[in-house]
Amino acid sequence: MREVTGDREFGDVNYVFPTFVTEHMPVGLVGLIIAAIFAAAMSSIAAELNSLSTATVIDFYRRLVRTGASDAHYLTVSKAVTGFWGLVACGVAIFATNLGPLIDVVNRFGSFFYGSLLGVFVLGIGTRWATARGAFWGLLAGMAAVATVAFTTNIAFLWHNVVGVSVVVMVGLALSAVDGSRPAARGVGPDLPTER
Repeated sequence: MREVTGDREFGDVNYVFPTFVTEHMPVGLVGLIIAAIFAAAMSSIAAELNSLSTATVIDFYRRLVRTGASDAHYLTVSKAVTGFWGLVACGVAIFATNLGPLIDVVNRFGSFFYGSLLGVFVLGIGTRWATARGAFWGLLAGMAAVATVAFTTNIAFLWHNVVGVSVVVMVGLALSAVDGSRPAARGVGPDLPTER
């Protein structure tokens, strides 16, 4: 930014929008924009913490630790897990402040997951015979491949999404081809009625 504008006052591109809002917008509009930013941030944070807490309690704690507890117990655990994930998010946010512009940081973190998740959707929507086991192990292989590429090569982080999709689809299709629970080749699942 300094090279383009000659402005030596700001060295962090994260402050471009807030500086423009506070210095060049009408006073009443500044308040509305700041309120909108806070509302969007609180909404995103609430959704993140709720999703992490729900997935942790339902998919792991309830399934593997306490299978027959009361709803009150699960509510108490979910509150504690929400606090835990809040602390983790704060730690990641503090760490990420030194990694550069915010948009780059978001894409760097997201590139570990976006491509691999897209690969699972490609398997589920684009093929008729991909299995859940193939998609699951493909997802893990895709994230491992992205991590390997991120830490051992100089490939730009936006290409990590392509790596994730490619590995998930290849591994998922290969494992689905040898999986015994694969649906019939004509695409009719095991629980769907067949034509007579």
